[in-house]
Amino acid sequence: MTTAVPPLTPNAWLRWGLIRRALRGVPRRAKVLEVGTGQGAMGARLARRFDYLGVELDADAAELAVARIRPAGGRVLVGDALPLTAGRRFDVVCAFEVLEHLEDDAAALAAWIARVERGGRVVLSVPQGPERFGPWDAAVGHLRRYSPQQLGDLLWGAGLEDVRVWTYGFPLGYLLEAVRDRVAARSLEGHTPTAAEGTARSGRWLQPSRLGWATALGPLPFRLLQRPFARTRLGTGLVATARVGPRG
Repeated sequence: MTTAVPPLTPNAWLRWGLIRRALRGVPRRAKVLEVGTGQGAMGARLARRFDYLGVELDADAAELAVARIRPAGGRVLVGDALPLTAGRRFDVVCAFEVLEHLEDDAAALAAWIARVERGGRVVLSVPQGPERFGPWDAAVGHLRRYSPQQLGDLLWGAGLEDVRVWTYGFPLGYLLEAVRDRVAARSLEGHTPTAAEGTARSGRWLQPSRLGWATALGPLPFRLLQRPFARTRLGTGLVATARVGPRG
């Protein structure tokens, strides 16, 4: 019996098509590591195609991720991805909405690259638009947002090849972001969380638990509408892929 695929948030649906595009050509059963699995909605999808391993720091989020990903054939570990995967190499390392939480993003990227086989890929997603940093970013532990140029420069600077950066979220992402900022602004009244506190709840906050069909159907026309703008700065998020060269 096929297990149900867990629901994605509307914003995650907007980036899912680009993540699939970034993974195009990766063989079935390739070894994939996801750093920062969250509650496992993306991981459950990847585990259906690849030899998947997810690593998540937050124990509560990881518990749900295990329940979602294990039936799809994947595995989830709780803790820091680097010591838990020491000595192992993967065909693809993914990190969705993770890099913006890390103080030294260049060092983190270099450490992830060290886990990738030569010729393998890194696939990332981050929030777009430094000038758009707002209450939601502060509430969930974001330290920064990226422009397409900044993310591309970070990947090229790490020695990666065939760097590709796409924007998603135009125009629906702006509405979703406005709603999230309003909710976050209320939650911040009287208390500003530390980056660590915000990061811990970022993978659990406003996640859909029911009516997953609604979160899928609602963004569907916008997933198509955003495509012509993938090479512009119009949108609220970025998906990037790059290849580890022969000296990676």
